[in-house]
Amino acid sequence: MPDCIFCKIINKETPSKIIYENDLVIAILDAFPSSLGHTLIIPKKHFVNIYDVEEEYLVEIIKVAKKLSLAYKEVWGIDNLQLIHNAGQDAQQKVFHFHLHLIPRKAGDGINLAHAQVDVSEEKKMAFWEKLRKANFS
Repeated sequence: MPDCIFCKIINKETPSKIIYENDLVIAILDAFPSSLGHTLIIPKKHFVNIYDVEEEYLVEIIKVAKKLSLAYKEVWGIDNLQLIHNAGQDAQQKVFHFHLHLIPRKAGDGINLAHAQVDVSEEKKMAFWEKLRKANFS
């Protein structure tokens, strides 16, 4: 994708602070971090979001998230973090190239990425569950 900032980073057309790279993914420090060490793990092939990312890449992204998490713990003593993917504009996706945020956290950091709790009736929960359990997960 010629206008995609992540594709430009992957192709080394735009500078970034690369943390890790292999044949399938690249991990960079976020240019607009939520915390020190906020990292983006990005597949080298362009996918918009979770709905179209190929499983091979998704598995590699999670493996890299684990490697980075362990390294951050060892090097920086980071033992709290969040993994986040925003899929779609209404979910606050800003760059439409799949990526996973790895956000180091510590007590009192003032970051509030907690999920809001909404009041959903038991009837609606039951209807959602009933329909979903009939879905084809193949």
